Amino acid sequence: MRRRALILVEGAAWGCELLYVKAAQRLGLHVIILSADPAQWDYLAAEGIETMRVETSDLDALIRECSRVRGTYDIAGITGRPLVYATVGELCRHFDLSGPDPAAIERCRDKFTQRQLLAEAGVPMPAYRLATNAKEVETSAAAIGLPVILKPTVSGGSIGVRLCCNFDELAEHTNYLLGGNHIWQSSPRILVEEFAQGPYYGADIMGNEVIGIGSGDFGPPPHFVYHQFTYPAILADKEYNRIADISLSCLRALELGWGPTNIEFRWTKNGPVVIEVNPRMGGTPDPQLVRLAYGVDLVTEHIKLVIGDECDLSRRHSHTAAARFLVADRDGTLDWVGGDSRASGVSGVAEVKFYVPPKTAIVRKGDYRDTIGHVIVASATHAQTEVTLQRAVDLIDWSITPLRTPNE
Repeated sequence: MRRRALILVEGAAWGCELLYVKAAQRLGLHVIILSADPAQWDYLAAEGIETMRVETSDLDALIRECSRVRGTYDIAGITGRPLVYATVGELCRHFDLSGPDPAAIERCRDKFTQRQLLAEAGVPMPAYRLATNAKEVETSAAAIGLPVILKPTVSGGSIGVRLCCNFDELAEHTNYLLGGNHIWQSSPRILVEEFAQGPYYGADIMGNEVIGIGSGDFGPPPHFVYHQFTYPAILADKEYNRIADISLSCLRALELGWGPTNIEFRWTKNGPVVIEVNPRMGGTPDPQLVRLAYGVDLVTEHIKLVIGDECDLSRRHSHTAAARFLVADRDGTLDWVGGDSRASGVSGVAEVKFYVPPKTAIVRKGDYRDTIGHVIVASATHAQTEVTLQRAVDLIDWSITPLRTPNE
């Protein structure tokens, strides 16, 4: 009998590649990564994970490579990184495999199109307008009322997203986006959006089932760099049900309902509003937190869905899990990190991880790339989790030598 293979196109949700590899191996699958740049997966190749070079933006090239793989393996399923998720859907359809609807993924990928479809379905959202030049940005902001958020219509990880509290900040960020500094994934179009103020929540969904709702917060404005996630969020039953009901309305409006979805909310003075629907699993540490809080392994269950096996989404326990992000406080060179082994030894700490090694150049972008690591903690109570998390974080330190200026 030929061995079954799971193909990952450019990896998986941000930071989750190793989780997918380990879960697939536990299911008896051989993992193959298709990538335009296989060198980025050297840490997986060192563990014997097979990688193949292919232009992953080219559907025909992917079909040819997968056809070659079928000469050796039975392809049990295909999944991949959010940036190529629509292409993954097309690939699954070609090989008659279970996968996402590529048209639905494309509709969600464009934030303006997504907003239009949600608005038509009556989903509560911040006010928004589309702009393609500086004049339209200014007019839209004036109509909505400052402060506003500017964001590219196609982006992820808060890249290019900024809060603008006055027209000077608005002009500055518009010039940044349209002046050649921002790398566009599509034609240059800007979403001008009302700043929805209130607590942040995220719903993690598999299929049509809400698995859990977490809370989160961010570092200082004008950027949106994550500071901490906690599962489950402290919500009354009525509040939880309200977020869950709106989440399912989003799935219907966007014709989703297969596989993982992550939906972001703000609870404003008028109730919860949808900030964004992501038709994919949240990146690390979301899956780890869900597993620790509820006992549901989203990665394993996603792979089961991909390969046509039956999922088990039943909760096995109820704990509190939280992750604190370690964020660079300056540009420069990361000289050293310390205390991570001591923090790992604290009772209740599930993981301490740095994303970048010492001697790495740090250039802050005002988005997810500013995070250099995280600490994950779980316990039976919210209070104990918070105490343990702070204790572990206090044991960690690092040094960044500032970059020298030309005149120094």
